[in-house]
Amino acid sequence: MNKVKLKRRIDVAAKREEADLVIKNGHIIDVFNQELIKADVAIVEGTIVAIGDNFLGKEIIDAENKFICPSFIDGHVHIESSMISPPEFSKVVLPHGVTTIIADPHEIANVSGIKGIQYMLDSSDNIPLNVYMMLPSCVPATPFENAGAVLLAEDLDSLYNHPRVLGLGEVMDYPSVATTNQSMMDKLHRAIGRNKKIDGHAAGLNNEALNIYAAAGIKTDHEAVTGIEAKERLKRGMYVIIRQGSVAKDLPNLIEIVNEKNCRRCLFGTDDKHIDDLLLEGSIDHNVRLAIKHNIDPIMAISMASLNAAECYGLTTKGAIAPGYDADLLILNNLAEIEIESVYVGGKQVAKNGRMIEFDVQNTIVDSSLKDSIHIPSIHKQDLNIPVKKHQVANIIEIIPNSLLTNHLVEEINHEGGSFKPCIERDHLKIVVIERHRSTGNIGLGIVKGLKLKRGAIATTIAHDSHNIIAAGTNDDDLLFAVDQMKNIGGGLVAVDNNKVLAALPLPISGLISDENYHSVYRKLNDINHALQKLDASSEFNPFLTLSFLALPVIPHLKITDLGIFDVTSFKHIPLLGQN
Repeated sequence: MNKVKLKRRIDVAAKREEADLVIKNGHIIDVFNQELIKADVAIVEGTIVAIGDNFLGKEIIDAENKFICPSFIDGHVHIESSMISPPEFSKVVLPHGVTTIIADPHEIANVSGIKGIQYMLDSSDNIPLNVYMMLPSCVPATPFENAGAVLLAEDLDSLYNHPRVLGLGEVMDYPSVATTNQSMMDKLHRAIGRNKKIDGHAAGLNNEALNIYAAAGIKTDHEAVTGIEAKERLKRGMYVIIRQGSVAKDLPNLIEIVNEKNCRRCLFGTDDKHIDDLLLEGSIDHNVRLAIKHNIDPIMAISMASLNAAECYGLTTKGAIAPGYDADLLILNNLAEIEIESVYVGGKQVAKNGRMIEFDVQNTIVDSSLKDSIHIPSIHKQDLNIPVKKHQVANIIEIIPNSLLTNHLVEEINHEGGSFKPCIERDHLKIVVIERHRSTGNIGLGIVKGLKLKRGAIATTIAHDSHNIIAAGTNDDDLLFAVDQMKNIGGGLVAVDNNKVLAALPLPISGLISDENYHSVYRKLNDINHALQKLDASSEFNPFLTLSFLALPVIPHLKITDLGIFDVTSFKHIPLLGQN
């Protein structure tokens, strides 16, 4: 900031000059004292310079006794999970009061490497949403699957110079931290040497493992699923990111431990949230409302969604209505319901009454390799065969609705002609993961319980975190047909029955992101949801979202990769079939 700008800020604060904007007659939510202040807000060139009375302004807004609130910050989110580009994502979340996000592009990085990260950075330039990023620490997530890229510490070095890169993203390969694997040590050391933040991913870790995480400089975690787990993280000086997404809905279980003594170390994140949930339910505003419903004081909940997140990530000018802070703010009609009337970024109104004020953005040129991400050999029915014997038992993945966790079951399975036969009555369906990055021919075969399809098959290239093709179905013909559609549409989601496409959502950018506007994506996703009804799928959870996390070998207990069934507890692949 030059001296001229500094002088003007001081002159306006001293009431010697007019502010650019003054918001009058509002109740300011003071996140520092946890109380309401009846005062005006004076803004100069996108920065709050004063709160008080009798300020002159070139533009005056009468808040009419409404509430002036710091805007919300999503402490951990994967934009790719919305299936839309950063500019389209901003159009969805800004009306919900989210003006800043901490994004981790490890989804697209696992498919397209540095080019994928660069696309996310480039396409989030010059949009109203403040998009900060954490560089993916685990590409691939583990050595037990095949991703589309391998990123070493030196590959990330140049990206640290980007002004919107805050640090190293969620470190999900705990064994590499615990054993001081050289590659992981290089990543941690380089982040610490640059005074950058490091995010954690402590799913299922015990207290000794948490000690190791904290000792390594990892200061956040979004994987606590119980109040006890959250408190253990807080004891070790970690920030707890309370997650409420499309699959992982942890807030009700965690919010009970939040109190006046520890709330400053708690913030909110959505992690993975589909566009339909974002549009219909909201983003961090939903987390705030839900916290209030669970008896958290509204001002405390707002502080968790603003100041706490800003402090966690070193965003020293965000998260509060106070002099020297960015004029990223909301005008609320009421406090209990968090009814958002207006959203401001840098003192400019970007949304009103739930509608985005449209902005122009130059389309980002997408590297051609990002739109050529499906590489698989020809696959035949015999490639999906699971030979079994009479009274054969198998290690079965059991879905826990609306959770990233799964159960590990051992049950007897049906067979026909010496092969596993899916059984709708027992809800034993076939699940496959097909490596799609280098045409290796790797196919992981398994059995899943709880998906509750009664017919047909579903397939997607969204399969966290390596994003191979994952499909599940009631018969091999539909499974093969669904997988074949992934090649035809360049990746995405498809529901099929009797060798017919019921609905498809193409995601041509790395098989994860649409190149269309969010309205079109939402419409096609609704078509997918209607197709799931035709397959008699469960309405208790989202089958596609659930399916996409069954390939994630870092969250307990049983998952599947392109190399087969993976036991997260023992951290190794195990045979699909057990001993008779």
